[in-house]
Amino acid sequence: MTILVTGGAGFIGSHVCEALLAQNHRVICYDNFDDFYDPKIKELNISNCISSPNFKLIRNDILNFSGLCGVFRSDSIDLVIHLAARAGVRPSIENPKLYQKVNIEGTMNILEALREFSVKKFILASSSSVYGNNRKAPYSESDNVDFAISPYAATKKACEILAYTYHHLYQIDTFCLRFFTVYGPRQRPEMAIHYFTRYIDQNAKINLYGDGTSQRDYTYIEDIVDGILKSISHLKGYEIINLGESQTTSLADLVGIIERALNKKASINWLPMQPGDVAMTFADITKAKKIINYEPKTQIENGIMKFVQWYSDNFQSNQANRD
Repeated sequence: MTILVTGGAGFIGSHVCEALLAQNHRVICYDNFDDFYDPKIKELNISNCISSPNFKLIRNDILNFSGLCGVFRSDSIDLVIHLAARAGVRPSIENPKLYQKVNIEGTMNILEALREFSVKKFILASSSSVYGNNRKAPYSESDNVDFAISPYAATKKACEILAYTYHHLYQIDTFCLRFFTVYGPRQRPEMAIHYFTRYIDQNAKINLYGDGTSQRDYTYIEDIVDGILKSISHLKGYEIINLGESQTTSLADLVGIIERALNKKASINWLPMQPGDVAMTFADITKAKKIINYEPKTQIENGIMKFVQWYSDNFQSNQANRD
């Protein structure tokens, strides 16, 4: 199978590319190496893939529709895994028009390419942020998601709706996978676990927003990749599926776990809760278990230990990953 992975040089995308290559798929990695963070990090992310004869790298932007169509025209693509997006809640509040353009228009370009070249298999990376401050926990795919509290979340919901429209009109089998706070090796440097680990290790003060009671369903990268691979095997119709660990960890407890893994104490600068941040994320994964046989395996303590080991092995000696 030939699979196009947009955003394939990113944190999640590079792991997905490696896993697909291990299953002997042909992988086309489509990434613009945006400078949201140091592009050298992405180069390192895909360094294990480059030598594979089944791996093809396209350096281009999903906003470049003609360039995108060129890939579909030159390669017989069986499936698209669409991970490319502008990520992050807080930056989306600062620059909402950019998020609308990249996330919504970029996804529309992908969907139009699928239609034009009759590709009938599509997996979309969505986000737990669409649930907003949902009052019912855990969060189920049938819950109302009309109350997004950040532009990022709003763009992700819009993409799900567009994906359904193209499924309905053009019979494109589509799964929208709502990821819950993914972490692990190669996590982007500005994300909480990477940021906390780096600053605690360097004896620098970390900023914590709120009172430490906010909770997240932290999902280890291997479990997310497993969910994506299983989705490929079961991809039929249109489904929205939560991918999380179905466990919550408070912000204060997360810092404690990282402190123990590093054997260092954090110095904390407490700040008010940020606009757009939700109080909790918590995945109901009943549907994922039923439809794709999803079974997450990584407890937060074990996942943090693996992340800290990766950080210790790679980060400090890698200039590309420094601030």
